[in-house]
Amino acid sequence: MTPDELKAIVEGALFAAGRALSIEQLQALFEEGRAPDAGSLKAILAALADDYAGRGVQLQQVASGWRFQVRSDVGPWVSRLWEERPQRYSRALLETLALIAYRQPITRSEIEDIRGVSVSSQIVKTLLEREWIRVAGHKEVPGRPALFATTRSFLDDFNLQSLADLPALASIRDLDEIAADLDRKQ
Repeated sequence: MTPDELKAIVEGALFAAGRALSIEQLQALFEEGRAPDAGSLKAILAALADDYAGRGVQLQQVASGWRFQVRSDVGPWVSRLWEERPQRYSRALLETLALIAYRQPITRSEIEDIRGVSVSSQIVKTLLEREWIRVAGHKEVPGRPALFATTRSFLDDFNLQSLADLPALASIRDLDEIAADLDRKQ
């Protein structure tokens, strides 16, 4: 198989998948013994990323692997294709999500202690339904409260490869900026 044929297969698979694909998932597309090695696939992915530089879509690496997505600067125009408006998230929800992301694993009562107000059950339900958080275990104290942590979906939806890619807390000036960024990405 030529490098151009391999590149076309990877490109087609990434477009058709509708989700991020890992190196292992890309290798599984090929017959046993004929799959390209991880280094070759990474080189193909880098070449594809270069091919799409400056275009309306980009090849992005996220926690789950690689995916094609609309560039954020053209998102406002593309979003007009859908009549449904993106969901707006409350400041309380975003504060709760930020605390979970930066302090995980964390209990609901620890979040309440930091925020100084109670956390609505609806906020936790929304974050769980959106698959941005999960119950990562239970704290070994009376009542065994749930410990919350972020998920791979959270990383993917916020274009992060790992939690290390979160901005430094000092650089976050206002949660309204986070909300605006989130609205643009959806």
